[in-house]
Amino acid sequence: MLGELRNETVVSYPAWAWGLVWAGFPLAGAGIGWLLKAVAGWIAELPWAPLKGVFEAVDKLDEPLATIGALAIGGLAGLVFAFLAAAEALTVTVSSGQAVLARAGKSRAVPRASVQVVFLDGKHLVLLGQAGEELAREPSDLEANRVREAFRQYGYPWRDGGDPYRDEYRRWVPETPELPSGADALLKARAKAIGKGDSSDAADLRAELVKLGVVVRDEKKRQYVRVVR
Repeated sequence: MLGELRNETVVSYPAWAWGLVWAGFPLAGAGIGWLLKAVAGWIAELPWAPLKGVFEAVDKLDEPLATIGALAIGGLAGLVFAFLAAAEALTVTVSSGQAVLARAGKSRAVPRASVQVVFLDGKHLVLLGQAGEELAREPSDLEANRVREAFRQYGYPWRDGGDPYRDEYRRWVPETPELPSGADALLKARAKAIGKGDSSDAADLRAELVKLGVVVRDEKKRQYVRVVR
């Protein structure tokens, strides 16, 4: 959704998309619950079936309570996934003075005067500062044209060609020379976090690297770095 409020533009997901999330996830969950109940007996008979005891117990439940229970549990699980999706959705609010990126109850305000360039790097919205430092990098599934329109409307320097510093990145390996003191240790810790799939820790370590003047981009679990001069 793209809306204007008090000289600002808010970019979020359209109403029909939220309708699919809030209605579709519970319905899909209920469908999966019903399907699992329907095939519980067949799965329980398989010698290699995982959670064999659980499926045997489900198959022995009386009807119609078993089916009602399966639908209810599946629907509730779908509703939980819908809440998680809503919490992780990115909302971008752009005005002449600042851009605010909000997700999961947290927000980051970036003053317009500090922004050198705004662009999409794959599925990430990126704002760079006047020295090329990374001011914000947020995963985003928002419609690219609407995000572009919002920033251009208020005179932000939008770039369609992606990262203007892309050629300056070099693949990180341990003990890479010319990195600021402490950066190598942070990159080692971040490599472990990426390997374990800990995106929260990886994001925190990225923020620490930004403070040292190191910008990181990830490609297939490999880290590529550049140093802000």
